[in-house]
Amino acid sequence: MIEALFWIAPVASVLALLFAWIFYRSMIKAPAGNERMQEIAGYVSEGAMAYLKRQYSVVFKVFMILVVLLLGLAYLGVQNPFVPLAFLTGGFFSGLCGYLGMKTATMASSRTAQGASVSLNRGLKIAFRSGAVMGLVVVGFGLLDIVLWFLILNYWVFTPEHMVEGWTWMGLTFVHPGTDQHGKMIEITATMLTFGMGASTQALFARVGGGIFTKAADVGADLVGKVEAGIPEDDPRNPATIADNVGDNVGDVAGMGADLYESYAGSILSTAALGAALPLLSANDQIRAIVSPMIVAGVGILLSIAGVYMVRTKEQATQKNLLNALLLGTGGSSALILVAVGILAFMGWISWGVFGAVVAGLAAGVIIGQSTEYFTSDEYKPTRGIAKQTQQGPATTIIEGMAVGMMSSWVPVLTIAIAIIAAYGFAGGFTSFADGVYGIGFAAVGMLSTLGITLATDAFGPIADNAGGNAEMSNLPKEVRERTDALDALGNTTAATGKGFAIGSAALTAMALVAAYIEEVRLWLGRTADSAPEGFKQIGDVLFYKSHVPVDVPEGMTAVMTSNAGIMDFVNAYNLSVLNPLLLGGIFIGAMMAFLFSSLSMKAVGRAAGNMVDEVRRQFREIPGIMDGTGKPEYAKCVAISTRGAQREMLFPSLLAIAVPTVTGIVLGVPGVVGLLVGGMTAGFTLACMLNNAGGAWDNAKKFIEKGNYGGKGSECHKAGVVGDTVGDPFKDTSGPALNILIKLMSMVSVVLAGLTVMWSIIG
Repeated sequence: MIEALFWIAPVASVLALLFAWIFYRSMIKAPAGNERMQEIAGYVSEGAMAYLKRQYSVVFKVFMILVVLLLGLAYLGVQNPFVPLAFLTGGFFSGLCGYLGMKTATMASSRTAQGASVSLNRGLKIAFRSGAVMGLVVVGFGLLDIVLWFLILNYWVFTPEHMVEGWTWMGLTFVHPGTDQHGKMIEITATMLTFGMGASTQALFARVGGGIFTKAADVGADLVGKVEAGIPEDDPRNPATIADNVGDNVGDVAGMGADLYESYAGSILSTAALGAALPLLSANDQIRAIVSPMIVAGVGILLSIAGVYMVRTKEQATQKNLLNALLLGTGGSSALILVAVGILAFMGWISWGVFGAVVAGLAAGVIIGQSTEYFTSDEYKPTRGIAKQTQQGPATTIIEGMAVGMMSSWVPVLTIAIAIIAAYGFAGGFTSFADGVYGIGFAAVGMLSTLGITLATDAFGPIADNAGGNAEMSNLPKEVRERTDALDALGNTTAATGKGFAIGSAALTAMALVAAYIEEVRLWLGRTADSAPEGFKQIGDVLFYKSHVPVDVPEGMTAVMTSNAGIMDFVNAYNLSVLNPLLLGGIFIGAMMAFLFSSLSMKAVGRAAGNMVDEVRRQFREIPGIMDGTGKPEYAKCVAISTRGAQREMLFPSLLAIAVPTVTGIVLGVPGVVGLLVGGMTAGFTLACMLNNAGGAWDNAKKFIEKGNYGGKGSECHKAGVVGDTVGDPFKDTSGPALNILIKLMSMVSVVLAGLTVMWSIIG
């Protein structure tokens, strides 16, 4: 029975990749438009691929350095020997998902524009199914990678012989002698968890680099093109137009794909690790707790594929009709996943408490998405209030946007707090801490189970946006641009809600990773105790031992077996209290990291955008005939400027996210790391909500004016709206999304380097 249900996961992952290929082939076969449309799409594709090639070359060098360092730690005995390989596989698949998604998106833009020239439904189907390629590739490779690691470790590495005798190769101990079945599963899930660090590292480079690229181009195109030259968006006379379209793909497609790959994998892996650590489970029950999140993810893939085929609309559809078409697919898939999880609970695979946790996670995702739509859509009061303030100029526009962003944060923060408590309580957390955090992890799995179709609705946006630009630059009939604008507006709405969904899942996943960190500490305490001459590891007033019971326990001290230690044992031993200066210091460092990281990424956008503004102004000034259409802008130079800026600026913020948890662990020990993760998670989540929503509200306030309100395009209100949108660009497309990854990457680094912290910490 266990074996049969488990195979749902690998079969579903393979089917996801198969349908991704089917949708890709279907898109390729669609007409690519006239020669001009293909020419423009070629410019965008060439620029995107050139950027991605340079980014991957930089990231490859960084990865090689980190692999060498991880190998060194493995030989010193403070690191799992599998970590370097797992780190590489996580980074590889994360980058591969971004590459495949972006390749599809760049090829889909002209075909979407051509489809829109036939009908609105045709344009929607091409754009959405092209976006589905990204969604299905992410979940397919993510789950397949997890399943393969599980099978290899379970059947080839942790064999009965290795568990008894141990397995050492090239001076590295891969399996410790005397490993029992329960310990085997804990070791396997802990090992699997480590490949999330590679995925998170790649995702951060992709998000930060892609965000800097796209916003540098966007700011240059808006400030010089719209405000100074007074030409429309996507006008071929604007030298930064192609770079702006390239940026949509490298930031909002490749970056987003890498981002959500690691969120998806992290939620499954952390929940599996927490399931392995559940106390008082039989061997079969332990395996069920480990593979259940994989099975739910597999069922979610199947339902996502079905949901893709539900998305269609009619000609002359309103914005509401288009949104309902997407909601039919996403909402239907989410409703059906509850049925599937309910069946698992009925079969006894999971408890009804875990089912309640999944409901809490899905409900939180819906509420956060809807609140994001309310605060960012021009259909509602907050965004229209920003548009109204443009009558007083850019200053009041910026003030109102900041206020809206800050105000908007209370809904997702309160929602995620209630969801965490509800998931914890439903799963039995008030009687068993381990069961409670397992429920929190499952809430994240449930929220991301239908990521295949949810991500399709997000990737759909940049494709529709590029299709509109292609239609504009190709001088297609007015009705074509109207159809692509309708799809683009829909994409803006889905992107805003998608970002709310992503940050909500990031918070739940980060919470599960904090709990997984404690389990990793437990593992390394056991290893340290077993190798110590005295047979135990003293932490505070607690003697932790693995197999050798201490003979003489000093008065006032307690001896605890690591495998039986409860959360309060670790809390007491490490003094995990806010009154502990080490933990409190970690909280402040974590909160600081959210603001410091955001500042660094925004300043990077500002510097790169400054170079873009100078270049666009130079071309307008020095190239004759641009404004009357007789001269041709030098698009490639603008693409090169964004590329150089992104490559130069992305390194320091990304490496800082790895260095800070490492140094904190070495200096402040386990209490400092726990504080760091809590501070980073709370401050990062709140700040990300504010940045995402403020940026989205500014963007849609500008679009509200462009619809003809407050003087329409070219008016003073429009110019003020463009300034607000320009300020919001790095908020919503660089710093905000990157914070999702930051809080998870710091957690992953802490988990991977738990051995270093336990064995070598200076103070804690």
